[in-house]
Amino acid sequence: MKALLILVLLFFLTACSGSLPYAEVTDSQPKIIPDYREVTIPYNIAPLNFKLPNRLKSILVLKSPQSEVRINSKNGQFEIPQKKWRKLVEEAIEGKIEYTIYTYQDKRWLKNLPFSIYIAKEPIDTHIVYRKIAPGYRMWGEMGIYQRNLENFNEEAFLTNKHTNNNCMNCHSFCMQNPDKMLFHQRSTHGGTYIIVDGEIEKLDTKTNKLISALVYPAWHPSGRFAAFSVNETKQDFHYTDPNRVEVYDMASDIVIYDIKNHEIRSDSLLLSKENMETFPTFSPDGTRLFFCSAPTYPMPDSYRSIKYNLLSIDFDPDRCVFGHSIDTLYNAANEGRSAKFPRISPDGRYLMYTISDYGNFSIWHKDADLQLLDLKTGKVNTLSGVNSSDVESYHSWSSNSRWFVFSSRRDDGLYTRPYICYIDQNGKCGKPFLLPQKNTDYYDNILVSFNIPELIKGKIDINMYKLTQTSKLKKSDKIQMNTVH
Repeated sequence: MKALLILVLLFFLTACSGSLPYAEVTDSQPKIIPDYREVTIPYNIAPLNFKLPNRLKSILVLKSPQSEVRINSKNGQFEIPQKKWRKLVEEAIEGKIEYTIYTYQDKRWLKNLPFSIYIAKEPIDTHIVYRKIAPGYRMWGEMGIYQRNLENFNEEAFLTNKHTNNNCMNCHSFCMQNPDKMLFHQRSTHGGTYIIVDGEIEKLDTKTNKLISALVYPAWHPSGRFAAFSVNETKQDFHYTDPNRVEVYDMASDIVIYDIKNHEIRSDSLLLSKENMETFPTFSPDGTRLFFCSAPTYPMPDSYRSIKYNLLSIDFDPDRCVFGHSIDTLYNAANEGRSAKFPRISPDGRYLMYTISDYGNFSIWHKDADLQLLDLKTGKVNTLSGVNSSDVESYHSWSSNSRWFVFSSRRDDGLYTRPYICYIDQNGKCGKPFLLPQKNTDYYDNILVSFNIPELIKGKIDINMYKLTQTSKLKKSDKIQMNTVH
């Protein structure tokens, strides 16, 4: 009998341990870090872990249409188990997960108003690639290009400069989000442009006496046969009192095409004019048009605030590698009053996203920099007021299904760029952007680096770092020639 009573008591204690406490209902939602309230996410994203700023003892209740998950926290930090998260998200596709948070303060429990996250039916590409670097100016220490699996929290180094004599590496780019077709530059030691196609590495010396610099800002042709590059004579100045601390500007710039098959550079007089500075090329998804930015040449640095870039396009014939005879203007800086840069077209060909700022072409230090969206079908411009913040929004890239984009933002502290992800439906309506989730809720407080050039790709880059570093150190760069100017 005594044993039976003990079993009954244990049963009731166990049953009661899962119950929620009696709580006073508040009239507000809790503040959480990062702010994931009311965001739209892909169903294949890792858990959106977060913390409460007051670090109170708390309980999180997650509800999908079919399931409920409760997580207790002693310090207001919530790391959601991945298996439970996956189940909740899959049950809530095209629906929502409701969040309710209980906090214990002043010897009582408070129940905050619930909020939701919404689950889109379209997945995001499985990986993101970015460069991690301290937000310095002229000098750098450790830097590297990393790839992160968005479906979990696994991050791997693609290449770090501790393996390449502490040099600089930048401008990684992929052909149609394909991880097997990529390129990047190394500067100084082991300098060159590295093109990787299906595991084969080509190392190029792109300095010629016919160009003003080595190759700089890249864009793949969708066929993988060509890559467009700007060549830039770039300078950097600093401000003592201006909120835009650093000014990066071009003295001159042109656009060229590298023919990967024939190992030669080609261009056109319309893209090499001394009267204008052409930069930031990108191809249309069908490969028949090149988009780029251009501004009249001014004496620099005296006129740096007068530089405003137009957004232009020109026909391109990939069969003959030749350009059209006229240039179309999509964004006229003289009429609009601001400067355009970083054009990127959605893979479905519908939308052109670009960055605007009051002047100049290098906006990562311009607090006024925002994203805009041009509907190429209707010609309408969306100022993306729900996406932009009061600080820098700059570099951006699309997912392969055109339903997601990632962009760099300094909205959190004004110093470090962080990758934000945003949903966009087929009509161009955007959700609320959300910060790339991390397993550790203190991650962004503890890592003192910026995330540059976030690029979404459809899978993992499969290249051996040892093979890459050996090529970097031992292989002599292939010289390229500039053979054709129309």
